[in-house]
Amino acid sequence: MTSTAPPTTGTPVAGIAWGLVGVLAFSFTVIATRVAVVDLDPLLVGTGRAVVAAALAGVALAWTRQRLPSRRQWLRLGIVATGVVAGFPLLTSYALTTTPASHGAVVIALLPAATAVAATVRAHERPSARFWVASAAGCVAAVTTALVAGGGPPALHGADLLLLLAVVAAAVGYAEGGVLARELGAWQTIAWALVVASPVMAALAGSSLLVAPAVASPQAWLAFAYLSVVSMLLGFVAWYRGLAIGPMARVSQLQLVQPTLSIAWAALLLGEVITVPTIVGGAVVVACAAVAVRSRASR
Repeated sequence: MTSTAPPTTGTPVAGIAWGLVGVLAFSFTVIATRVAVVDLDPLLVGTGRAVVAAALAGVALAWTRQRLPSRRQWLRLGIVATGVVAGFPLLTSYALTTTPASHGAVVIALLPAATAVAATVRAHERPSARFWVASAAGCVAAVTTALVAGGGPPALHGADLLLLLAVVAAAVGYAEGGVLARELGAWQTIAWALVVASPVMAALAGSSLLVAPAVASPQAWLAFAYLSVVSMLLGFVAWYRGLAIGPMARVSQLQLVQPTLSIAWAALLLGEVITVPTIVGGAVVVACAAVAVRSRASR
């Protein structure tokens, strides 16, 4: 006998709370990726974490005997898998082999605005003018804060195109996954998306192991484990639940604080110095995010 996920319900406060848990989980992703690709092939980092997460997801789906998605839902799961299981991890893994984590945080700071745009298109939401002003201000503040933490405006290079493509892929995957989570459930959505992508990701991970054996430091393996279990699976469970409860555009603006959190973790874990401008910028980002998530939809 199979089980069916109940509709995802809750108050906007619950949606924001779940979204914050997801953002907290994702805030370590750039740092963990940067640590992992020092010793491991970026192709293995980008695909191997999805393979590990897919194995865990498959066990959970089988254990709870979830009902198979419909044909149309399989196609939509393919969009989610392309965006957040394959696109974002692979693109950021390759980009972060040649660019610092702080530089990656600068470009990824554009993700909340991109997700809000995708939500207005996919979920037919209509955020107010106040929302868009706060979102734009928060985006500028987040980018500026990340630039200050990175020592000033970095030179543009090819990795920026990969990071921008990663932002687009994640925004589309977030919006489609948020809508789909209202039908399948939050953890079921990311679990099925991981299963959909697993054959391709396993093949790519295997090809990476044939070319470059996986020999790495304990720190690199710990970072890889975090990416596999938290960034690729548990973080998405919380994030998609928050998006499903919504409103999606408002919840997406919680990502504005993600670069600031990443900078804070870099200081705590990697010994980087946090300056006064960074603290001020982080406060501005949090304020803008608060205004955006509290904005009502336009009539």
